[in-house]
Amino acid sequence: MSIRRTAKAARGAVALAGAVGLALVVAGCGGGGDGGGAKATDGDKPPARSTAPKDGGPGSPAADSDKVIGEMKGPDGVVVTLHSVVRDSGGFVTVNGTVANHGNRPFNAINWRSNETELRSRSSISGATLVDKAGKKRYLVLRDTNGECLCTTGLSGLMPGASRPVFAQFPAPPAKVTEVDFQLPTMPPATVQITD
Repeated sequence: MSIRRTAKAARGAVALAGAVGLALVVAGCGGGGDGGGAKATDGDKPPARSTAPKDGGPGSPAADSDKVIGEMKGPDGVVVTLHSVVRDSGGFVTVNGTVANHGNRPFNAINWRSNETELRSRSSISGATLVDKAGKKRYLVLRDTNGECLCTTGLSGLMPGASRPVFAQFPAPPAKVTEVDFQLPTMPPATVQITD
């Protein structure tokens, strides 16, 4: 067989493989219009959802907002009040709190995000950390499989006098660690107790 025929056959094989791959991708993406998501078996029951609120919006209250375990006062009248730091059996810690704007202008959490380039939400508290001073370890906010932080997102345009619940989930420090510092960029840290 000549080099020309071999090259022609190789190009044909590559084209065929590409066409088959494209057909598989197109067939896999076609959902048939049925939604493809989880459907309730009973008309009264909505599909199950995560126990942690995704965006910390108005419908996702913070844990016991009357309880205060820590407070962070930042620039321009922004105050973060921490309500709970709970260790879950799944191996993570959830921090719940409230951010309040006591300043004169709208607040945007742009400086509270992490420096990751692939993070989707630009107005989140993804830059939050938990610090175990005794163990000399810093824990970053967890991410889901889509790259979203497991924390409050869409935190922009908080008007003066307004407040909003916030949360962030972290990998759990060892069980013997009961005290950590919660940190947000531009804010002083708050030393808090982890509860089970």
